Amino acid sequence: MKNAAMVLGIIGGVVGMVIGFFGYGWTEVSSWFSDLTNGLSEEALGEVENAGRTRLVGLFAPILAIAGGAMSPGRPLTGAVLMVLSAAGMYWGFGFGVFTMFPIAMCLVAGIMGLTGELGRER
Repeated sequence: MKNAAMVLGIIGGVVGMVIGFFGYGWTEVSSWFSDLTNGLSEEALGEVENAGRTRLVGLFAPILAIAGGAMSPGRPLTGAVLMVLSAAGMYWGFGFGVFTMFPIAMCLVAGIMGLTGELGRER
């Protein structure tokens, strides 16, 4: 159970990292075009609601998932908490859509598996 949590957490973190790269890049491109066209490109590209939140989540949520997955065999409770926080952060920062559903679901399932691995160890 703990090894499955490790694999799912690391894969979810890597996929989340790719989404974080694109999210950060989208905020930069949107900001650059907005400055270039004096705000006219917001209609064409779509304005990012909270660019700071997208950038922050794009950086830290995948790191939490990878770190949680890496520590789940040795410290399953700590790893589970980090992976659930990562899933919550990705949902809060990027929303739930076609590209974010897999890393969010992977991190959430990995967190649940890590938690059940910890509960199973106590018995």
